[in-house]
Amino acid sequence: MSNELFELSLRVLMSLLSISLLLCFGRLLRGPNLPNRTVAFDLISIHAVGIFVLFAIVSDSFVLLEGAIITAVLGFLGTLMFARALERFPHARWLERHPQDDE
Repeated sequence: MSNELFELSLRVLMSLLSISLLLCFGRLLRGPNLPNRTVAFDLISIHAVGIFVLFAIVSDSFVLLEGAIITAVLGFLGTLMFARALERFPHARWLERHPQDDE
């Protein structure tokens, strides 16, 4: 009984993480400026790691944990690159919000 409940809870968590991942993709595509898109990219990588780990637990596959570690490192490096670009171009136009962007 408890094993079935545990597996059900893992599947519910994977579903919730997948829905949240889709919402983060929406923010990445729609985000009003580059800092918001950077945060969305970081959230996407965190969600991907969570889904990898939950799927590794469900399927008893430790190889997927290595994929989760690689995804975490690449997500961190991607966020670091975005932050570095923001730091190099502090007066860029990413701070401005244009009315035509809302359409």
